[in-house]
Amino acid sequence: MHTTQTAQQLKEIVKEKYGQIADQSYQQNATSCCGAGCGCNSDYVVMADDYSNLKGYVAEADLGLGCGLPTEFALIKEGDTVIDLGAGAGNDAFVARSITGEKGKVIGIDLTEKMVDKARANAEKLGYNNVEFRLGDIEQLPVTSNIADVVVSNCVLNLVPDKAKAFAETFRVLKPGGHFSVSDIVLRGALPDGLRKSAEMYAGCVAGAISKKEYLEIIERTGFSNIKIQKEKMIFIPDEIAAAHLNKEELINFKSGEAGIYSITVYAEKPALSTEEKQAQKAAC
Repeated sequence: MHTTQTAQQLKEIVKEKYGQIADQSYQQNATSCCGAGCGCNSDYVVMADDYSNLKGYVAEADLGLGCGLPTEFALIKEGDTVIDLGAGAGNDAFVARSITGEKGKVIGIDLTEKMVDKARANAEKLGYNNVEFRLGDIEQLPVTSNIADVVVSNCVLNLVPDKAKAFAETFRVLKPGGHFSVSDIVLRGALPDGLRKSAEMYAGCVAGAISKKEYLEIIERTGFSNIKIQKEKMIFIPDEIAAAHLNKEELINFKSGEAGIYSITVYAEKPALSTEEKQAQKAAC
């Protein structure tokens, strides 16, 4: 996938697809691959988890684009500053805000103008003055360093061509001792070429996914500690979606093979400052 299309082309694909997705309903998005369409008429929910029982849930902000519930596992506290990477229409940001309360702050970042506009409109309608949405690239976050207590993200980092850079930026914006909880799509085994090379499946969070082992190794190499899987589930791609990208023989091989698509929610911490580092910081101030 990445050998035939540049990182910039992949970002343009995502911006175009998610611009269209912003105008779709929850049902349209939830029954496809992260909302990417795939020509599916099924009522089978492919990836999205049910948010409706979570405090702070706003139905208008739920476009059915997630593959987990990172805010449920994110250990957010009252007064925290939270950054939501790939905030969409604001779903996870509003759930996070219900936990941080009036004393906290939530910053949502998204690459797609239509999504940012939709999220801002939702925040304004709700009267939230401590939730803001910024247009920006996860590989170069429009946020100063060491500002967030918690970073969350839901089925977005797999869309980023340079995942190492995305996690490096996550590390940069977290305060020492801060942590992230992200839900994402990872693979076991190799995807068939028809899925791996499809622009539509890339926007649908599948073709852009990497192996679980590689994903966790990137997090570790970035410098994060206490890395753990908080939740894991297998994702079943309905035949009618897969068949749009695979011939009959490829579909049979894919279903009977060892390749698997999984949603994982991962937690990791940015190491706290040592006593010496704290003293040096105080002396510098």
